[in-house]
Amino acid sequence: MNKKGDILVSVIIFAAIAITVIIGLTNWGAAVLSNIRNVADKEQAFQIAEAGLDYYRWHLAQSPNDYNDGTTTPGPYIHQFNDKDGNHLGQFSLTITPPLLGSTIVKIVSVGTLATSSISRTLEARMAIISLAKYAVVSNDNMRFGVGTEVFGPIQVNGGIRFDGVAHNLVSSAMAQYNDTDPDDCNIDQSYGVHTCVDPDDPSPPTAVPNRSDVFVAGRQFPVPAVDFAGLTAGLTQLQILAQPAAGGKEWLSSGKKGYHIVFKVNGSVTVYDIYKVNSTEPPPTTGSPNCGADNAATHQLQWGTWSIKGKNPNDSLQPNQTLVASNQLIPANGVIFVDDHVWVDGHIQNTRVTVAAGIIGNTDPTKNANITVNSDLTYSNYNGTDAIGLIAQGNINVGMLSDDNLQIDAALVAEKGRAGRFYYNNNCTNSSRASITLNGMIATYIRYGFAYTDSTGYNTRNINYDANLLYGPPPSFPQATSQYQVISWKQI
Repeated sequence: MNKKGDILVSVIIFAAIAITVIIGLTNWGAAVLSNIRNVADKEQAFQIAEAGLDYYRWHLAQSPNDYNDGTTTPGPYIHQFNDKDGNHLGQFSLTITPPLLGSTIVKIVSVGTLATSSISRTLEARMAIISLAKYAVVSNDNMRFGVGTEVFGPIQVNGGIRFDGVAHNLVSSAMAQYNDTDPDDCNIDQSYGVHTCVDPDDPSPPTAVPNRSDVFVAGRQFPVPAVDFAGLTAGLTQLQILAQPAAGGKEWLSSGKKGYHIVFKVNGSVTVYDIYKVNSTEPPPTTGSPNCGADNAATHQLQWGTWSIKGKNPNDSLQPNQTLVASNQLIPANGVIFVDDHVWVDGHIQNTRVTVAAGIIGNTDPTKNANITVNSDLTYSNYNGTDAIGLIAQGNINVGMLSDDNLQIDAALVAEKGRAGRFYYNNNCTNSSRASITLNGMIATYIRYGFAYTDSTGYNTRNINYDANLLYGPPPSFPQATSQYQVISWKQI
């Protein structure tokens, strides 16, 4: 028999449970809604911060050297952010860190904040302009890389390429096919823009291009857009402007002799240099048949000479072949040394970034273009991007007749109107055959480069090691491959 009040108790219990569930569901729904709103606010703050990065990339496209957002004061720089209808949504605040000397890397930190809440998001991007040093070797001419050449880094030429060594990165040409005029070329008429004569020889077009991973480890590509070499002339003029004292550089006027010799050295913890006036150079031997200076092949090379300072040969007299001009010179503030003459460069740097340029501005006679010669080791201490050397010559980047048997050059080399390499010295020339040359950096050469010849003269072993640090951190005021900034890293802080 049911007692009075039992139903009421049950109703109260179930009502309490229902109320508890409803309250829980209401609270859960409110929490979900709040979380959705919070996520939406975070996303909107994120988008505002990203808009700040996009804005400054656009700003750099208009003003590549402006790191103060169009002002003369340091940041942060605050910009209001509205939607397409003009409704105020929030703001982004930008902090800009300009590039270090010789680098093009700009760091941008953007903080996006909503107008309706305190929620914010912070993004960091690093943007940079790619330098001409994106290549291990780049040329405006047809090129041949012989057996014994090993290249670590991308190669591109505007002509065709015969590559018989080992390429560990992409090899590309602006030509689909060309006529390789080397007398021992494996193709009679036409060759592909990038080809090899390493057994088995590449076929001639239109036969399919084989996969030669033994030679082209990372592959080959052709045709591709050509590299613009015409802009390098304007770049040399700009380097002379940067070498003026007001710009923080150093210019050395014509020596009135053979040129200058710059020797870098580390004095304590500071890199300095001594500079000498070169009074005389080594004459070529004139004995033998054909003699060194009269060799027919040599006469076909513009500005042929020994390009060696007199005094290295033990038979030289004790005449003053060099005169000290200045010692322990500090590296200029902007890192640019400009020489209105030929210049020899060697020595060692540490914690330094420097560019040496040689040019006679206004000269139109190719036989009088200023050259840079490296006959002894030119090295740096740090291979992590801290140290960098740029050598930019109006004419040639030379390695002379009396160069070191084992030569190391740590530098980015640019031969604006000439070629990087060693002239042909036949067997009657002193030290016509050398052991090895190692380049840590890159080569840009207008005319076909070369440090060795098919008669076993020159350097028997050639090691070209691409320095990837040069891509976004080239030597000071080094030529650029493009004028536009690219995002190289992006992260949320």
